[in-house]
Amino acid sequence: MLAARLLSGLRPHLPDARFHGIGGPAMMAHGFESHWPMDQLTVRGLLPVLMRYRELKGIQTALRDQLLAERPAAFIGADYPGFNLGLEEQLKAAGIPTVHYIGPQIWAWRGGRIKKIIRAVSHMLVVFPFEEAIYKQAGVPVSYVGHPLAELIPMTPDENAAKRALGLPEDASVVTIMPGSRMSEIKYNTVAFMQAARLLKARDRTLRFVAPMAGERQRQYFLQLVAQAGLQDVEIRLLDGQSHTAIAAADAVLVASGTASLEVALFKKPMVIAYRMMELEWQILRHFGYQPWIGMPNILAREFLVPELLQHAANPEALAEAMWKQLSDAPHRLRLAQRFTDMHHSLLRNSAAESAAAVLRVIEGRK
Repeated sequence: MLAARLLSGLRPHLPDARFHGIGGPAMMAHGFESHWPMDQLTVRGLLPVLMRYRELKGIQTALRDQLLAERPAAFIGADYPGFNLGLEEQLKAAGIPTVHYIGPQIWAWRGGRIKKIIRAVSHMLVVFPFEEAIYKQAGVPVSYVGHPLAELIPMTPDENAAKRALGLPEDASVVTIMPGSRMSEIKYNTVAFMQAARLLKARDRTLRFVAPMAGERQRQYFLQLVAQAGLQDVEIRLLDGQSHTAIAAADAVLVASGTASLEVALFKKPMVIAYRMMELEWQILRHFGYQPWIGMPNILAREFLVPELLQHAANPEALAEAMWKQLSDAPHRLRLAQRFTDMHHSLLRNSAAESAAAVLRVIEGRK
């Protein structure tokens, strides 16, 4: 999504350019050629990456060799710093300009990466306003280009229209469940999220539950986990994609930490952010953070606007209790909506034009 937005801004300025590398269908819609399926790089978590290290390193090396031979006008790494920064470092050393789109969250953890970023990145594009000063201070050329989601999501979402689109009554109380799009997230979050839904249903029999699924594999795995846990009695409607419609229709959202939590905030919805992972990975990673928040809405606000429940704290009872407050505390809901509206305005820019202009400056040697 991010790279496609950038390509939409670049293509009018470079109508005959060849864009290629690794990407997905939204990028291909702008004439992008992908040499490997993007799914091959979709790995999250320390241990899963280590298990597939040789495969991922092989793809990185093959792409590097291709680019060193071709010598493109610029290389743009979209997110995925574990893969892209190492590649960018080698390309920049060979005289190929490098742009990194979405600054690695050095303000959240692994701040030591700034040394590698200085060596690897000719120009950094950041999507949160506070990041610009951090990279400038480190001596990394940087542009704040706004967050594309702030443009895609309306300032005033139409909740009733979303409910109608899902075939739900406009007066229905809707809870959207979002355990994550990666298989590992579904594995660790689904059962606790669904047990929380059962507890909420016991409090209010009128609640309706919906859950957007990223694909058929995710849907089938979700259903398998629900069946194994004996939770088939919890009525929930699974959607094919439609995550934005599901969020817009919601009265509150139970969401795995990640970009989805920012989407929920931009839709001005109350939420509970939760995340579970492999226990060994949790024991390793929980000591790495620099700040008390993991959800982007809370990071941007610099306070716990919404609850965050992680690992053992993300148990069904705690999730249900926190969600019940999001559903039932009307003054809290109004305060959240105003804070999220202010947040939306702060992230709103013409990201396609801003990011394309920065890339063009790099290509022209102006950085």
